[in-house]
Amino acid sequence: MAKERKRGVKHQVSKNDSSVVTSLRKLISEGRYAPGARVAEMHVAEQLGVSRTPVRLAFRTLEQEGLLERAGKRGYRVREFTEEDVLCALEVRGALEGLAARRLAERGLPAAIRERLAEAIERGRGILDKGYLTTEDISLWSELNQTFHTTIVQATGSQVIADAIGRNDHLPFASADSIIIDTEALDSEYAKLQFAHQQHRMVYQALCLGEGARAEMLMREHAYVGLRYLLQL
Repeated sequence: MAKERKRGVKHQVSKNDSSVVTSLRKLISEGRYAPGARVAEMHVAEQLGVSRTPVRLAFRTLEQEGLLERAGKRGYRVREFTEEDVLCALEVRGALEGLAARRLAERGLPAAIRERLAEAIERGRGILDKGYLTTEDISLWSELNQTFHTTIVQATGSQVIADAIGRNDHLPFASADSIIIDTEALDSEYAKLQFAHQQHRMVYQALCLGEGARAEMLMREHAYVGLRYLLQL
């Protein structure tokens, strides 16, 4: 029976690659994988209780996010970075996304963009209204969060802003999708996503009302939600 349960968990997680990415982000942020340390597919797969395939895909994702870097032809190692590097990258993202939000608010929110943002907010409400999080909610939140952010950036029509954000996303914990979720502490993570959801709602309101300065300020603050949200609750 124990072996069956283990196989069941392994199959479930391997279908959800984002769970492996989330777990590895947390382990790296906690220093469980030290800067400069090599990481091997087999070792990580055994530690997380999953197959090597989702680990391989997770390594590629984390390389794009700037948390891992190539070590030879087939291996990876943890990229070395400081807390100041992370804060600077978040500040840059906040400034760029804030610029995008301000330009969009001042130009006026097209109906199609308004609808797409409202739908992302409604999906967030659907996740949070039940009063707790499940592991499946993590990937759902990741998808809607990415939709919310990319919709705002793309709606400006500025390739300059989009390209600058794309380059910044390759820095550690800089992308909108790299928020750390602790799957072993979903109660506290529920509060984090509640706060992030409220910020989404306020940004959406500012955009609808054409309040450019407010939309910019809110997006700048929102960039730090993964690190500083507890200070705001």
